[in-house]
Amino acid sequence: MDDQDRLREILERNAKAVTLRPSLAQHTGRTVVRLRPGLECEVEDGAWRLTVGMGEKSGGNNAGPGPGTLGRGALGSCLAIGYGMWAARLGVPLHSLEVEVAADYDSRGELGVSDDVRPGYTQVRYTVTVDSPASREDVLRVLDTADKYSPYRDIFADSNDVQRTVRFPGGGA
Repeated sequence: MDDQDRLREILERNAKAVTLRPSLAQHTGRTVVRLRPGLECEVEDGAWRLTVGMGEKSGGNNAGPGPGTLGRGALGSCLAIGYGMWAARLGVPLHSLEVEVAADYDSRGELGVSDDVRPGYTQVRYTVTVDSPASREDVLRVLDTADKYSPYRDIFADSNDVQRTVRFPGGGA
């Protein structure tokens, strides 16, 4: 059994399981981020530990990639993984696939110097480069299906209910 067949089998089994028992599909992801000196963050999610930081031009110590790099990387990797998953499920072979994510922004929004400029991205674009022996029609079917069901594409493209909770373990000020 090749990798694509193994992957298709796993994905189809998972799809069947959550169809039969929808509660199996419902989860809450939790990531803890601790701010350190130099605008450095320690990111912890289960067994994973990452360092995120800001560059020196932004006042940081350049301890790791910045949030923008990770955000664009989250979108790009989610898309690439989704394309691989749907290619397996739909039986479309891929020799190689690359996703390039570009995002436009205006730093005035983040720095709070203009309320007319949003602090986030003004536009996000991605380019998918695919090498496949399959027809363009089959490859586009994979890409369209994967885009439709991509969690991070949805997060970037649609508004989300974002809520903040504040805790003061020492009683607060």
